[in-house]
Amino acid sequence: MRLVESARKSIRECSVVDVKARFDRKDLFHFLDVREESEFSRGHAAGARHLGRGILERDIEQMIPDKEAEIILYCGGGFRSALAAQSLGKMGYRRVLSMAGGIRAWREAGLPLEK
Repeated sequence: MRLVESARKSIRECSVVDVKARFDRKDLFHFLDVREESEFSRGHAAGARHLGRGILERDIEQMIPDKEAEIILYCGGGFRSALAAQSLGKMGYRRVLSMAGGIRAWREAGLPLEK
């Protein structure tokens, strides 16, 4: 938990309400689920693409080569996505956010899911 708390000091977070508002406004951003493939396949936030935490650093530049693109990451509860956001920041991505509360908060807010 100390590692996650340290990461949170160096990243930006947003809420599920913020993400929904961005979708409603039709903002351009990448919405990435960094959970395991099995978690993603059981259900994920509508509009999200999968790029697991374990391969994020290896594959992100192929998926999103633009280091100025806005990227919103989420996981199960906001811990892995905070670490992933910190890692992408170190790789030069400048507009990365971690969705606080992860998929749990998304579900609790009654926002749409896909399988």
